[in-house]
Amino acid sequence: MNITIARSLIGVMLASAMIALPARADTTLIVGKAAANAEAIIPVNVGDELGLFKKRGLDLKILDFAGGSKMIQAMTAGSIDIGDGAGTQMAFTAKGVPMMAICESAITLPYQSIGVPWDSQIKKKEDLKGKKIGISAPGSLTDWLAMELVRTQGWKKDDILRVTIGAGNSAAAAFHNHEIDAYIGGTTSFLAMAEKKAGRVLFPVSDYVGNVASGTLFASDQIMKSNPEAIRAFLAAWLDTIAYMRSHKDETVKLEAKITGFSENVTGEEYDIAMGMFSSDCKFDKESLANLARSFVDLDLLDTPPDMSKLYTEAYVPGAAH
Repeated sequence: MNITIARSLIGVMLASAMIALPARADTTLIVGKAAANAEAIIPVNVGDELGLFKKRGLDLKILDFAGGSKMIQAMTAGSIDIGDGAGTQMAFTAKGVPMMAICESAITLPYQSIGVPWDSQIKKKEDLKGKKIGISAPGSLTDWLAMELVRTQGWKKDDILRVTIGAGNSAAAAFHNHEIDAYIGGTTSFLAMAEKKAGRVLFPVSDYVGNVASGTLFASDQIMKSNPEAIRAFLAAWLDTIAYMRSHKDETVKLEAKITGFSENVTGEEYDIAMGMFSSDCKFDKESLANLARSFVDLDLLDTPPDMSKLYTEAYVPGAAH
């Protein structure tokens, strides 16, 4: 056989073999959300819809939980790789849950409010004394926000009754059934209730709360050991998502409304309220860490404030040395 012809045939065979090779499989990450529609948590759905995680080689399986405690149970059981929740859940790392905070995704808390039934006679903070206030779960961010209201108002611990009713649409039902006088939850929910004259915002919790790591991402010990690069890819895609959301309001509002079921009018209002809270670098804020350390004791999650440096890492943040 002519050498030139032989080389050509070999080239064709190699090219065919390369074409036949399967594409690189995406890494699957199971992501657990502490709430379905919380503003600080929902970017994972937005980024997934936009294909931004896929571009980083990740295939996300997203699970919604009714409160942070349910997400923590899943993390403890080894059922999820990434937790999408709030900084208050860092206390469970101190208690031995096999996870680590890897990103302070949202710093302030403009997207949470205290809401009341539409026809409630409660008009101001002082009117909440002696009332039943709904929270999503014990030890959750909303639980601490109720505690912080008591502290900042100078009330006694039992001057309000905290009632666990879960997350999601449970507040509307609890209002209708007169199970609670007020609820601490997403501002979007109360804006949506106002459209139906079922509930309304009394005041945002930012009226009395400072920086609190309102959004925090966690990685399981297992995924940190087995695939640290997947965590880095996840955080890079998360920050890609935040950058997109900041510069594409109309598209973001449409996507979020589709995901949450809230109207575009309500979602647009919430976007204007909350978009500024997101971190552009995932770094942990000193004020947030100090407030969280205090919250763990307030919630009886820990006896004394922990060494916060042992509860988070910035090793997976894009640009960090590794």
